[in-house]
Amino acid sequence: MESERHGPERDAGRGILGAEGPEVTDLRLVRGARARQRVARHAVDIASLDGLDGLSIGRLAADLGLSKSGVQTLFRTKENLQLAAAESAHREFERAVVRPTRSFPAGSARLRALTEHWIVYAQTPLFAGGCFWSANLPAYDSRPGAVRDALLAHRDAWLKLIGEQLRRAVGDDEIAPLDVELTVFQLDAVCNAANIAMRLGDDGAARKVRRVVEGFLRGAR
Repeated sequence: MESERHGPERDAGRGILGAEGPEVTDLRLVRGARARQRVARHAVDIASLDGLDGLSIGRLAADLGLSKSGVQTLFRTKENLQLAAAESAHREFERAVVRPTRSFPAGSARLRALTEHWIVYAQTPLFAGGCFWSANLPAYDSRPGAVRDALLAHRDAWLKLIGEQLRRAVGDDEIAPLDVELTVFQLDAVCNAANIAMRLGDDGAARKVRRVVEGFLRGAR
């Protein structure tokens, strides 16, 4: 009887931050989580323009009208703030570019869909300074640590996804056999170049990306 009486009260706290997460009954935790997400998302825009090294507790507090001590409490260290920004960027990228393509058949169709969503991501852009990883990976490629590891993991996940679509297209006899690792490398280079070109006002950059992708896929059988 005791458990029946208290069961609904425990359930009332579930789902505030997600049905699969821990029970949350203290709304202060909810407010803190929301504040953390808000600060991290703004940090992404700053870092896409000025790099992760350009982040500071004071700047974020001033921009968002928060107390410096409050932001300090949320993240404790600059590295934690940088990591939170990187994870926020990754979640946004997944939401905007990856998830919408899951309804497409794996292989050439999904690769084309990924290409189109990536172009929208870079053209719109999703972040104030354009591609978050183009802005930050060059600064961290030779700096071992947690931030580099996070950025590298995000990049590897994206390239792995592209490689999986190419392998599926070859395996399903949609396209002629090709060197998948080399093709992924080439597509990554094209996207990096296109991101810079778009930021500099090249209206033809997206068309060039499509042409490169189709160049690999036009061997369809």
